[in-house]
Amino acid sequence: MSGPLEGVRIVDLTAVLMGPYATQILGDYGAEVIKIEAPDGDVMRGVGPMRNPQMGPIFLNTNRNKRSIVLDLKQPAAREAVLRLARNADVFVYNVRPQAMERLGLGYAAVAAVNPSIVYAALVGFGSAGPYAGRPAYDDLIQGMAGIPALMGMAQGEPRYAPFAAADRTVGLAAANAILAALFARERSGRGQAIEVPMFETMIQYLYADHLMGRTYEPPLGPAGYPRLVALERKPYRTTDGHICILVYTDRQWQDFFELAGRPELKTDARFADMGSRTANVSTLYALLADILATRSTAEWMKSLVKADIPCAPLKSLDEVMDDEHLSAVGMFPVSEHPSEGLIRSIAPAARFAGTPAGIERHAPRFGEHTVEVLGEAGYDAAEIGALIASGAAIAATEKAQ
Repeated sequence: MSGPLEGVRIVDLTAVLMGPYATQILGDYGAEVIKIEAPDGDVMRGVGPMRNPQMGPIFLNTNRNKRSIVLDLKQPAAREAVLRLARNADVFVYNVRPQAMERLGLGYAAVAAVNPSIVYAALVGFGSAGPYAGRPAYDDLIQGMAGIPALMGMAQGEPRYAPFAAADRTVGLAAANAILAALFARERSGRGQAIEVPMFETMIQYLYADHLMGRTYEPPLGPAGYPRLVALERKPYRTTDGHICILVYTDRQWQDFFELAGRPELKTDARFADMGSRTANVSTLYALLADILATRSTAEWMKSLVKADIPCAPLKSLDEVMDDEHLSAVGMFPVSEHPSEGLIRSIAPAARFAGTPAGIERHAPRFGEHTVEVLGEAGYDAAEIGALIASGAAIAATEKAQ
């Protein structure tokens, strides 16, 4: 069985994380993704430990289900090759500044001229209607502008970035959703369109659904920020021998927790009687929770909390997550043989489709591995492909690298 996007062809001019993550998702769902790389390659090829040059772990896990073709888009012959690829594509996606695409002659008008039904997706830092349009944007910058370090500072006392590529990954998900929506609209109308997915605005939409709070109202009923999420003691709680994660949430759960903790007097404390009063006193409540949990071992708490049906979980390290029994059962970290890299561990698609399963059908490509193959499919004969490579407009993987 093939994936739900079988037959969808994507011309992918993205690099680093945001765009490649979006197209990886679409590739996992069955789309054919042609990754066009510049002569110096996607920078993520060089990040992390690796067995062979340009095949680092983040690249391997963000560029599977793609073919690599290398083109120097500063050369007119390479630009023509991109337009040939776009003629038979369903999606054209990039994540450089729009001005650069216009300078290359690959703006929406040029691409739509050869394929009016194409979905032309621009993944940008800031929306084109605002004064920040065209500015450079990276994950750390967008996290800072959206308020993530400020939230971390409210919770921990010092601003810091989230320790993962929060903006790149979140906006990549949003871009995949937007591209799917545009493809669905095209199925209904028969018309392609240009779409824009800005990092800054997407992260604002993502974060402020939680943190708009009192600023929801005009005039405001209070400041922005969800008090429970930034409470100092909202963190894994120390036990006598480790840590435990717990979220006592409903009225019944708090009543049961106070009872099993040996603090029945707290069941009638007005500060903790309902969701509203607990939110108003959340710092006091979580400090009290921390003190109580510090009195027993993790195993003791897990046994009593599970029995009381109070949500809890042990704190796990990154390596412990890799050995989690549930993730092992669902096959979350499959190991397979990469043609050039040997045995590698991947991250399986989380979504499950009963009739059109998502999956990993193609390993991440070597640099320029499919240049000759893809150009041939675009209608170039062997002599024309040879001329493109000889001129430097295209680069193909060498036999030695294979």
